[in-house]
Amino acid sequence: MHLLKNGLAGWQDGSEFDLVVIGAGGAGLSAAVFAAIDGAKVLVVERTEYVGGTTAWSAGTTWVPGTHHASAVNPSDNLAAVTTYLNHAVGAQAPAALREAFLKNGAQAVAQIEAHSSMKYRPYPKHPDYISDLPGSTLNGRALEPLPFDGRLLGDLFALLRPPIPEFTVLGGMMVDRNDINHLLAMTRSWASLKHALRILGRHLRDRLTHVRGTRLVMGNALVGRLLHSLSQHAHATLALKTSVEALERDASGRVVAVRLSSATGKARVLAKHGVVLASGGFNRDPALRSHKLPGIPAEWCPGAPGHTGQALALARALGAAEGQGAQSPAFWAPVSLRPRPDGSTAVFPHFVMDRAKPGMITVNQAGERFVNESTSYHLFALGMQAAQQAIPAYMVADAKALRQYGMGMVRPGGKGLAPFLADGYLTQGDSLQALANKLGISASGLAQAVADNNAFAQTGVDSQFQRGVTAYQQNIGDAAAGGRNPNLGAISEGPYYAVKLYPGDIGAAQGLQTNEHAQVLNADGQVIEGLYAVGNDMNSIMGGVYPAPGITLGPGLVFAYLAVRHLMAAAPASQV
Repeated sequence: MHLLKNGLAGWQDGSEFDLVVIGAGGAGLSAAVFAAIDGAKVLVVERTEYVGGTTAWSAGTTWVPGTHHASAVNPSDNLAAVTTYLNHAVGAQAPAALREAFLKNGAQAVAQIEAHSSMKYRPYPKHPDYISDLPGSTLNGRALEPLPFDGRLLGDLFALLRPPIPEFTVLGGMMVDRNDINHLLAMTRSWASLKHALRILGRHLRDRLTHVRGTRLVMGNALVGRLLHSLSQHAHATLALKTSVEALERDASGRVVAVRLSSATGKARVLAKHGVVLASGGFNRDPALRSHKLPGIPAEWCPGAPGHTGQALALARALGAAEGQGAQSPAFWAPVSLRPRPDGSTAVFPHFVMDRAKPGMITVNQAGERFVNESTSYHLFALGMQAAQQAIPAYMVADAKALRQYGMGMVRPGGKGLAPFLADGYLTQGDSLQALANKLGISASGLAQAVADNNAFAQTGVDSQFQRGVTAYQQNIGDAAAGGRNPNLGAISEGPYYAVKLYPGDIGAAQGLQTNEHAQVLNADGQVIEGLYAVGNDMNSIMGGVYPAPGITLGPGLVFAYLAVRHLMAAAPASQV
């Protein structure tokens, strides 16, 4: 792979590639790897100094039903059941033809990238679909995770991989996934957990002798590391960092045939013989589009990586590209908490599964009242915050026992080291519920009633207000080992009491450019803009703004990258550029 680490210094106009990919996140790198596997000459353009985008910060879960991995954990699952599930979950909020293309080609896309690159997946033993009470849902087999990856194999390229969110690491840069966390918490009670913990801790200590952070990569960092390693094995691939796209050029027939690029070190016009693939990450950091699509949601609440400014989307719209319509929401969501860092930046921590759904925790609004099922998916939780009254911010409340057991956001389990979190206001403590409510400025009587109701529900195992803990998904992110009647319900009774403020954070774009089943971008009349493709969050979500399962951005990102490359490489190259 040819690397342009500092922009376009020394480049001349007229360099020619089979395709140009705009964006080096998960979808963009996947498209580049598929193209390189086919022997294509590919250029990847990335505006930041890192590769990986938000994918590098994610769990890396990739939802692709029907792969050869599924049979290992769920041999009875089939695509007919998946279709039924998505028809119920998504329905008319996105074109059924695109879901069909995704399901029809998913297994082949996974098989090809695993057979011809460093990308390797494994199925989760149990990872239910999020709306698990709908027909066709399943408990496992559809969600894949990347195998951990040894970042040392990247050599000097390791420095180009976007580091994980610091608050998601331990011991100065050691990445841990959910399996690691469970072993670390159980290391004093289980010989198997102790061995696992000692193994990853020893590896990290060795890493820190020669690296600024751990090189054992998991989750999204492992996914991106594997894709980058795969691309680096191809001499006909080029990666240009710190480079932006200024224009998309068309020939006399209207086909996109070239891009104009700019960087601090130069400019260039690059020819794209077969096409351009947009994978720039979506609109979420475009101030104008945020104001229009996400009113009242500051960019400071977005936990996505920098770089997806919407510039590439604007260039596509200038060519007549149309946006998808009819979605449940223009974005995907999660509740987030905020904390200032010593360097002046703000940590934005998404609350996915580790705390809010656990027994001994509830979430209330400013009236001290519950307003949502705390164990629903993070997407529906944050949508619930926006729909409710006085729920921005909301307050996740726990007693001392729950804090010790599960932690709260950036506060680790164990109940130790609370002083810095209390000092900067991230964590609020009260010796009584009344004291906690007074410090938060919320209704003390409302909070007292919410806690009393929760404690009664914990006794019976039935939440008559919001039906918490009734589906397989909700139960999976609870704690069955807690010994209660319901794995998501537990008494809040042991002082002191704690709270963390939550805000609705957009974790990715659901609304993007309308495409067909080949990922070709369409105009307002539904006609193809030849030579222009969109994948990842630049492509309008095939899920219609619904979040039916884990990894429903990365899965379609991978599959439509495969479909886009297959289609564009089969097309005749542009004759006039």
